[in-house]
Amino acid sequence: MKNCVAIKEDLKKYLIPAFERKAKSIIAIDVKKFTSYTDTLVIIEGSSQRQVTAIAGHLIKSLKGQKIKTIGVEGVKEGDWALLDYGEVIIHVFESEKKSFYDIEGLWADAPRIDLSEFKETFKPQEEEEEDGF
Repeated sequence: MKNCVAIKEDLKKYLIPAFERKAKSIIAIDVKKFTSYTDTLVIIEGSSQRQVTAIAGHLIKSLKGQKIKTIGVEGVKEGDWALLDYGEVIIHVFESEKKSFYDIEGLWADAPRIDLSEFKETFKPQEEEEEDGF
């Protein structure tokens, strides 16, 4: 993957709960050189509104358990697009159709992606599990 940077240890605490909920896709973008309001955008795709709500709820609960509180939360109950603002990290959890429509990663095409390959080895994506029959 071109324009890719290594993951920093501080970011892992935000990503592990997302990977635990078997999202369809997870992308992390390093935007600190492009904006002053955050360092990292995490874009998570859920396969349904119910999964979006479950992923967002799990993230909030897991991070709160680590004493990390949100600055702002929007859209969790609706399940189309949940926004979790943690200051240095902003997490978007999208239902597939909304993710395609808003194309957040396309808006940040010039920003480097963060290499999440170490998580993909540990946490099997939802689509691969379905193919295996699990």
